[in-house]
Amino acid sequence: MAFGVVGPPLFVAVWLLEGSVLRPEGYSALRHPVSSLAIGELGWIQVADFLMVGLSLLVFAFALRPAMRLYGGGLWVPLLVALAGLGLVGSALFTTDPWSGYPPGTPAVPQGAAATIHGTLHGVFGTPVFLGLPVAALVACYRFAKSGHRWFAVYSAASAVVFLVGFVLASKAFAQDPGLVAVGGLLQRLTLVVGMAWLTALAVLVLRDSRGGEVRDPDGGAVRAAG
Repeated sequence: MAFGVVGPPLFVAVWLLEGSVLRPEGYSALRHPVSSLAIGELGWIQVADFLMVGLSLLVFAFALRPAMRLYGGGLWVPLLVALAGLGLVGSALFTTDPWSGYPPGTPAVPQGAAATIHGTLHGVFGTPVFLGLPVAALVACYRFAKSGHRWFAVYSAASAVVFLVGFVLASKAFAQDPGLVAVGGLLQRLTLVVGMAWLTALAVLVLRDSRGGEVRDPDGGAVRAAG
């Protein structure tokens, strides 16, 4: 479970540091996506970030599967977390194409230029991250509500809704929507922070309950030993 506690905050910390402090020439954390940090001389930092955190989520998902027995079982949350981890690993292996004016000299929207194989696969691997995480949160909402963890169920539902709204807005921004394009990077970062915060909270909750060996009875509200 420790990988679920440490991995998501590390993911956020690295791209916050690189995008705002190291800041490659021509890169704007307000405008450009996190994935664009993998382009250029310092790109190895973001590649390593994707890879290490993706692997940590895979380990977390493996440990989460048996731990979900505390909440009545369930395969979907660990599976979706594992898919998000695979998505981050794939994002490390396949770098995104230049976009939205970065690197310097790149058109905002390349006209007539076909996406590269690497860029296309990067987008494919992003799908289980940006769609898998909110779906995992919605499934967790159901599972934790049934097991009596209503506060975490509400938090999971709210995280899923905010994440999906942020994803839609960021996607519109990266498609060069005139009203959003200047803050596309900010919208994506806020979305990712919501998703990573939910993963961390999930890991902390499950770690605490696993150590205690107890879970709240959804019928009577009593606390019973987990078997």
